Amino acid sequence: MTRTIGALLAAGISRRFGAEDKLLAPFRGRPLATHAAHALLAVPVDERVAVISSPALRPLLADYEIVEVAPGCQQSDSLRAAIDHAEAVGAELLLIVLADMPRVPPSLMRQVLEHAAADRPASAWAGNHGAPPVCLPASMFDELRALDGDRGAGSLLRGAPEVVRVPCMPHLLADIDTPEDLARLQ
Repeated sequence: MTRTIGALLAAGISRRFGAEDKLLAPFRGRPLATHAAHALLAVPVDERVAVISSPALRPLLADYEIVEVAPGCQQSDSLRAAIDHAEAVGAELLLIVLADMPRVPPSLMRQVLEHAAADRPASAWAGNHGAPPVCLPASMFDELRALDGDRGAGSLLRGAPEVVRVPCMPHLLADIDTPEDLARLQ
């Protein structure tokens, strides 16, 4: 049986959001980060890990193994922390979910997971745009670890012929970067 880790990346800097931690900002009655976190709880993975930089998120993620990274880390640092954890526990697949994407339903996460395999990643896809959730095989971990800056797996997956593109509606892939994004999606 394939060992799979579900990783919630929740350690971003939120520069465009202002002084407030966007992941703690209220969205539809509860903190933004809890939407993606609760959705991932409904996905059949062997373990769930949350990569965080703010200790204030800890109490919201009681069902997750916590991996803490330094405040101000880049997206590639968060991804690397999730990969390191997945590799340490012998995972063959790593399902990545972003905490600032509150509309991604468990059903889409499950579809992405179901289409991934040891020799191929899978990603949500709307039109010509791929985005998390994405499921990455262990065979890509070294290549992903080499990413730097504010880049995630998308830079490697764009144009890769072996990626399974799981179609979805574009509104499901909306992420929140600014207070205006948050207000618009409310």
